[in-house]
Amino acid sequence: MSTKGLRTRQEIVRASLQLFSVKGYYNTSISDILQATGLTKGGLYGHFASKEEIWDAAYERSVQIWQGIVFEGVREIENPVERIMRALENDLRNYIGGEVFRGGCFFFNMLVELSGQSEPMARRILDGYRSFSDLLASWIEEARGLGILRAEVDSREVADFILTAINGAAVLYAASRENTILERTINQLRLHLDCLKC
Repeated sequence: MSTKGLRTRQEIVRASLQLFSVKGYYNTSISDILQATGLTKGGLYGHFASKEEIWDAAYERSVQIWQGIVFEGVREIENPVERIMRALENDLRNYIGGEVFRGGCFFFNMLVELSGQSEPMARRILDGYRSFSDLLASWIEEARGLGILRAEVDSREVADFILTAINGAAVLYAASRENTILERTINQLRLHLDCLKC
């Protein structure tokens, strides 16, 4: 693919990501994407065969963006509890609070809309959430193994609780744009993890 073609494809994905985030998948039309990109139908379909194919590329790009934000400075941290907290702070302050997507959390918005509408698309998002929960659980297990957290801590339960708290904060923040919601969630999650320490 030529450099120009790659740039055009990236612009389609960028514009579609924002549209899907604000309007939703089903309320975003091909005409909306054409208007946002300035392309003709032929120009658009030269890069993507369908709206679902555009969504697939947009989803992949949203994962890359999220990972770049959430895992910044995380892997260098030796203490697994502090690693968790850095990832949570990055997620809440820099991804959610950074308003990367105008409509709020792309994944949450898409999961709510697509559940019951498109099982494969919803499952893909849900699998992403489960992967993040699995990673958190592995860090919690690591902390248990190092004697940082109590032996009886249920890593799966704690990881799922963290994921639930993050998503609840994302919804409330999207509705209110109040940073205190994000900061209080960070504080409460830190307190929760502190209570699990040996």
